[in-house]
Amino acid sequence: MTVHTLHAFKSQAVNFQALPPLSLYIHIPWCVKKCPYCDFNSHEAREAFPSNKEGGQIRIPEKEYVAALIRDLELALPLIWGRKIHTVFFGGGTPSLLSGESVAEILRQVRMLLPFAHDAEITLEANPGTVEAGRFAAYRDAGVNRLSLGVQSFSDTHLQALGRIHSADEGRRAIETAQQHFDNINLDLMYALPKQTLDQALQDVRTALRYAPQHLSCYHLTLEPNTLFHSNPPALPDDDASADMQQNIEQLLAEHGYQHYETSAFAQPKQRSKHNLNYWQFGDYLGIGAGAHSKLSFHDKIIRQVRHKQPQTYMRQAALDMAIQGEHEIPCAELPFEFMMNALRLNQGFDSTLFQERTGLPLSVMRRELETAEQRGLLLRDHQRIVPTHMGQRFLNDLLEIFLC
Repeated sequence: MTVHTLHAFKSQAVNFQALPPLSLYIHIPWCVKKCPYCDFNSHEAREAFPSNKEGGQIRIPEKEYVAALIRDLELALPLIWGRKIHTVFFGGGTPSLLSGESVAEILRQVRMLLPFAHDAEITLEANPGTVEAGRFAAYRDAGVNRLSLGVQSFSDTHLQALGRIHSADEGRRAIETAQQHFDNINLDLMYALPKQTLDQALQDVRTALRYAPQHLSCYHLTLEPNTLFHSNPPALPDDDASADMQQNIEQLLAEHGYQHYETSAFAQPKQRSKHNLNYWQFGDYLGIGAGAHSKLSFHDKIIRQVRHKQPQTYMRQAALDMAIQGEHEIPCAELPFEFMMNALRLNQGFDSTLFQERTGLPLSVMRRELETAEQRGLLLRDHQRIVPTHMGQRFLNDLLEIFLC
């Protein structure tokens, strides 16, 4: 930020007239196999529990972990007392390693402790390699009303290159089974995969479209630090080829009526992800589970928290009423960048009033930065909305740098 703008913060303080919507994130940290591109907090169950290597069945300490989650939530209640839960998201790892009974117990306890919005969206991530018809039905009976399937590709060659444990046929069967129990489904796809061509990337999307999912997430494969792919990178399409894939995927989905509302998210009308929208609009979220993050607003400050990352450590510390590993207040000077880092992912931008609603600061603290972004052709604004231009969407990092302290 410019010196001029930083000076403005000397006389500014966070002041909320009303608190943002609140979501609940529940992290399930285990998976059958760690994917070489994954930088999430996930741990192979076979490594964590060597006894799993015999018998072929993956087992996780469900009872102990569910107890830790509930205790974690109970300890967090004073921070969110009286606030309504608008969305719940089971993420991972692989949440579909949990039994339907465990998911039902978690949601039962959450409902006992916190009020839910009448139209609360409850999402569970599932991998085709770890699910079956009976488990889908159990998740639906437990109260899950949105399923997110990590299909990634419909090509066995590319699935193997990604280190996925399911086949293309298993992916198709999982979608068909899910549609018997859910009327709100997201499919995760990835493109710019090792040695992938434009035609192959588009064929994945066309295959997904045959199922007419309510939502599609199309992610560009990136080499994240601390992953196997980062230390031993595969042969990926070059920048021009990747850009062609992105442009053609966006066009194909638009032709089929999908709204491209966020960098990687496409939805049928009225089927946008409420949970992810709350993140992108700088809403609040309580994260419970190993390594989960929280962002919580109060009348005069915003704090972030992180839980203990290692599952065994998390369960031990939760039993001692110490699930939180770290907590800090977000400095006022960092709030504009934190807000913009999320809100500018939305292709239609945001209402001008949203900045003050979600940061507790007046929009004027960003006047110089907004003018700079507008002069560079990365942003459009009027009295009602602030919207990234097409160039701003393509060069989002350049746009965000303007707001970085």
